[in-house]
Amino acid sequence: MKTNYKLALAVLAGVSIGVVGAKAIHAQQTKTRPGYVIAEIEVTDPATLQKYGEKAPQIVASFGGRYVVRGGGKIQALEGEAPKGYVVGIGFDSVEKARECYDSPTYTAIRGFRQSATKGRLFLVEGVDPQ
Repeated sequence: MKTNYKLALAVLAGVSIGVVGAKAIHAQQTKTRPGYVIAEIEVTDPATLQKYGEKAPQIVASFGGRYVVRGGGKIQALEGEAPKGYVVGIGFDSVEKARECYDSPTYTAIRGFRQSATKGRLFLVEGVDPQ
């Protein structure tokens, strides 16, 4: 009886270690997908937008955001119409981090400048798994 008890205990311990190990490996393999804020904007009030532009880059950087596309570079329409204004793309480590930046009190304080000085669309997009 003692041998059966020891064998059962050893099997249970082995299974437990295996489950814990598998979870640890899975946690290491699961990577957070990046998040991107994509904006297509047409400036209607440059003076007001300048107030936004003076603070937005520092706020974005404070949340780990980095500009991937910003402003007036050449846009070539491959299909459909090109935007009338600018395209901006900001990369974050995750969708959650991008949303945290957008909802933060510091960004909320300047968001109105952008909204009143531009017409356009703003998107939050989940990126692909990092390689």
